[in-house]
Amino acid sequence: MVRTRVGYAGGKKKDPTYHNLGDHTETIQVDYDPAAISYEQLLDVFWDSHNATVPSWSRQYMSIIFTHDDEQKRLAVQSRDREAARTKSAIVTEIRTAGEFYRAEGYHQKYSLRSERDILRELTAIYPSERDFVDSTAAARINGYLDGYGTLADLKADLPGLGLSPKAGERLSGIVGRRPGRTGCRI
Repeated sequence: MVRTRVGYAGGKKKDPTYHNLGDHTETIQVDYDPAAISYEQLLDVFWDSHNATVPSWSRQYMSIIFTHDDEQKRLAVQSRDREAARTKSAIVTEIRTAGEFYRAEGYHQKYSLRSERDILRELTAIYPSERDFVDSTAAARINGYLDGYGTLADLKADLPGLGLSPKAGERLSGIVGRRPGRTGCRI
């Protein structure tokens, strides 16, 4: 994973916000390296991360995949059909062409990381602008580890490139070591 951002997409309202979402859906924008993880693998993570057979209670939280080209759409439809066969249920996830993506407010970005104040303090010293912090690969990876994605062994391999002090690295390792990683998910 290179980086992630949370935001709003799928609607016509200009400049939506959390409290004035209009017809948009909350979503995540993922930048990834196809040499490291395929689009199909990302789709597997998507299907493994939620129950796509249960309708959402609002448009804001609906299950949706936004595609950027015909190949992504083909793969998304194919994966949806596999998921329907696997669950023997109707899938409520929509698949739509991606339109404009609007970043969510800063306090929504890297949500799990924001609860780890010491680690957050170090990263915001490295990335003082909110945009640089949100776009940081290190912040995205650390947030993923805090959310339970990746193993302690994965983290140990990544730690030297994350820019953390030894103390913050130990804190993060302690948190990750106490939580089971999500199976099949390598961030």
